[in-house]
Amino acid sequence: MGTLLIGFPEGDDTAIDAGTLLAIVEESMSSEIYELMKRSDEGAVVEKAHRRPRFVEDCVRETIRGVVDQLSELSDGHFVFARQENLETIHQHNVVAERFGLLGELRAELQTGEHALEHVSMRQWLDAAGR
Repeated sequence: MGTLLIGFPEGDDTAIDAGTLLAIVEESMSSEIYELMKRSDEGAVVEKAHRRPRFVEDCVRETIRGVVDQLSELSDGHFVFARQENLETIHQHNVVAERFGLLGELRAELQTGEHALEHVSMRQWLDAAGR
């Protein structure tokens, strides 16, 4: 289960199509999943997932990369929250990863490869905006 939230700075009226956000999240995963499938379709989904294996942290990283690449019109002041939860079937626990921060912070990480120790949290971003 992927989650992508984009916070807009006060006064920003940029429109983002929900389909674009959905595509970014879906593209970050190993493969699509479906509620009902025929056996042949199930084989194709499993095969695709094995050709492009991704852990939850890979999915979150790819979601952030998708935001940076596909939503270049957003400013460094936009807030981004990406979360991936894999519902495990062979373990007794689910696996979760998340990343958040100002888009400028996340862009810098992708450009330099250096990870900041701390990013602006959603609470800090909301408090700074008086929300």
